[in-house]
Amino acid sequence: MRERVERVARSYGSVALLGAVGVPIGVAVGAVDAVFGRTLLAIGDLRATHPALIVCLPAAGALIAWAYLRLGKNTGRGMGLVFDVGHGHEDAIPLRLVPLIMGGTWLTHLCGGSAGREGVAVQIGATLSHWVGQHLPLKNPGNTFLVVGMAAGFAGLFGTPLAATLFALEVLVAGRLEYRALLPSLVAALAASTTSGALGLAKFEVALSAPLTLDAGTLACLLVLGVAFGVVGGGFAWLLGGAKRILGARLENPIVRIVSVGAAVAVCLLALGQGRYAGLGTNLIAASFAEEGSGVLAWDWLLKLALTIATLAAGFQGGEVTPLFAIGATLGATLARPLGMDAGLVAALGYAAVFGSATNTLLAPILIGGEVFGFAYLPAFFLVCSVAYLFNQDKSIYALQERMGSHVSVRK
Repeated sequence: MRERVERVARSYGSVALLGAVGVPIGVAVGAVDAVFGRTLLAIGDLRATHPALIVCLPAAGALIAWAYLRLGKNTGRGMGLVFDVGHGHEDAIPLRLVPLIMGGTWLTHLCGGSAGREGVAVQIGATLSHWVGQHLPLKNPGNTFLVVGMAAGFAGLFGTPLAATLFALEVLVAGRLEYRALLPSLVAALAASTTSGALGLAKFEVALSAPLTLDAGTLACLLVLGVAFGVVGGGFAWLLGGAKRILGARLENPIVRIVSVGAAVAVCLLALGQGRYAGLGTNLIAASFAEEGSGVLAWDWLLKLALTIATLAAGFQGGEVTPLFAIGATLGATLARPLGMDAGLVAALGYAAVFGSATNTLLAPILIGGEVFGFAYLPAFFLVCSVAYLFNQDKSIYALQERMGSHVSVRK
């Protein structure tokens, strides 16, 4: 009996220790996220007032590629390295990744590259947390600390700790949750979100006002939207992977590749609305939720998709998620008109569902919808994100994401 009590006490003690460790990790990652995020927003504002900076995109790309070749060693793989560590194929993430990814992303956005920011936050969180885990006297932690850091990085940047926790738990292997990392990930996500918010990094959220009645007509429209968002998200992932392979084969020198493609992207950005499709795409997101989406052009989602793929395939730094939010929101605002639905509601559904289908995740986008737009609309987010997940053809922007057999069989 005594041995059983001691065994239970040790088990609960380990759980409590992991939960407690999540606090300092979350605070540290949230603080770094706040510095990175606020600087990035300031850089975006500077570029918006000086669109001529876009002409410097090829030069910025050359500097980024040179820095990674000269200083980066294995860090140039970015999220690929994070996934390899998560799957046990690599042992460590060099700390040099943090300044390289931050500086490269700031340069990308200063000169108008159509890229995101979540890749930076997730990589920073994973790097710092994994380093901490390697220095703690814990037996067989596995990829727990990597998952904890990913959750903290995502939550600190977007202010959505619940979605961040589920994203980190489900993204490494589609169709499987890393439950052993649940408590420390949730604690770290909450700590990171609170810390970044206290340090002035504002959370994006929209209060929807459209009534939601799940009658037959609305359900039919939601099913159609789920299919559309799933196809677009899966298509984005497929096209991005293909573009990286083709450019890598035809332009093997990374400096030549990023300069030549960067020049073409810069020309397109200036020709298409003087930078309308540059940077994160927050301007497009704002337009999607203003005045029934009247400021959204029918082709906004497609041009943002194409320019984001070109930017990231060339080798510029940042991420995909915020542009995916913009693509989904503008696509939703566009589809709302022929369906006769509220533009804000459909934009919100697209915001969450395109992100979910492109990352091959289900639970995270549903909670993104709740945390950003209100949990009163959770049934709609659940339905649309579920359908999008089923129609993304098992594609993911993360090439090293593993799949469970059951996940694939659902699609057959």
